[in-house]
Amino acid sequence: MIADLYQKYLTCSSVSIDTRKIEPGAMFFALKGEKFDANTFAAQALTNGAAYVVMDNAEYATDERCLVVPNTLQALQQLALYHRRTLTIPVIGIGGSNGKTTTKELTHRVLAKRFRTFATPGNYNNYIGVPLTLLSMPIGTEVLIVELGANQKGDIEELVNICEPGLGLITNIGKSHLEGFGGLQGVREGEGELYDFLVQTNGLIFFHAQDETLVSMLEERGAKKFNLIPYRDDVQLLETNPNVVYEIGEQRVETHLMGDYNFINMRAALTLGHYFGVAEADMHAAIAGYVAENNRSQILQKGSNTIWLDAYNANPSSMAAALKNFEALDAKKKLVILGDMFELGEEGPSEHELMGKLIAECHFDYVLLAGPLMQNALKYLPRAYYFPDKFGLHVWLEEHPMTDTHFLIKGSRGMGLESTLGMIGGGESS
Repeated sequence: MIADLYQKYLTCSSVSIDTRKIEPGAMFFALKGEKFDANTFAAQALTNGAAYVVMDNAEYATDERCLVVPNTLQALQQLALYHRRTLTIPVIGIGGSNGKTTTKELTHRVLAKRFRTFATPGNYNNYIGVPLTLLSMPIGTEVLIVELGANQKGDIEELVNICEPGLGLITNIGKSHLEGFGGLQGVREGEGELYDFLVQTNGLIFFHAQDETLVSMLEERGAKKFNLIPYRDDVQLLETNPNVVYEIGEQRVETHLMGDYNFINMRAALTLGHYFGVAEADMHAAIAGYVAENNRSQILQKGSNTIWLDAYNANPSSMAAALKNFEALDAKKKLVILGDMFELGEEGPSEHELMGKLIAECHFDYVLLAGPLMQNALKYLPRAYYFPDKFGLHVWLEEHPMTDTHFLIKGSRGMGLESTLGMIGGGESS
């Protein structure tokens, strides 16, 4: 069945799961969700140009172009694995609690200086996105980089058994998705499934040798030293005020990324680049030229105000790192806008309370908190401004225009705090 499906896949222009974005000649997978059943759109997919529709409900099949399988999602995943096993190129898996996407993008740009490189598009890092990444890879790709996302134990195991990476790294272990993982130990075990796969298959593991958690995870698995490649230590962090500046030898490299945590991501990309033989000058040019987007680690300028926008996602580990880096910034006036951190389960209230304690230890001119969970932070922050939702926050920002101010904006995706950008005026320097 999958072998026959694969032959049809080879004749298609692309794969799609969205009838609104079908290219002529695409293979459309009719997936089911909690609130939709794409089987019902089979005819529409064909009308919109699909060459084939892979579906699991024969009731909606219209002609021989409708390929009925027992389970559409499983067919998508099995097809991706089948395709993976035809490849002879390096496949790099990137997991971890924080910094996966940035590390993926930096590595992609570094390796692209020498190879035809393809990486996970956007946030296609789950049980649907990983197979789509494999099946969307352009012909002629020489290196594939796959981002591996997880909300609970077992997720990474499922993903690595689809993409079968031969090389990989875990960025870090932090307090992300605690609700699904059942606590920090669960995060460690779940993310460690990438190490499990690489150890079992004799793959190469790149790692941050100064990260005690990662080192202990490798030791627990009996990882062989000749399969371990520590991040380069010949690059030195010079400053993060606000952007990361590093040096190697006598060369000074200025980047567009903030935070010393992003310097570690850069070291990961530089280590992979060195392993693959990318020229030093090309690697540093790639790092220096990378500009973050999509609300991740962006630094924006509005008149005399500078904005650190990191509102794509948040968890206790990433928020603590962002706050510490922001406090260390040499700036005339600092204002933080923080929203709820989601998916923490029973630990949500206590983790937000601990965040309030950390904020109280920092020195910010203004602290603005939004969301029901952030109310727990007020125990340590009598002078903070609190808003049950972000709309009260909008009003406050409009009524209190700032100049010569550095803003840090961070919260979970569901908070959508990038909406506050429109309320932050440019201001004239005083």
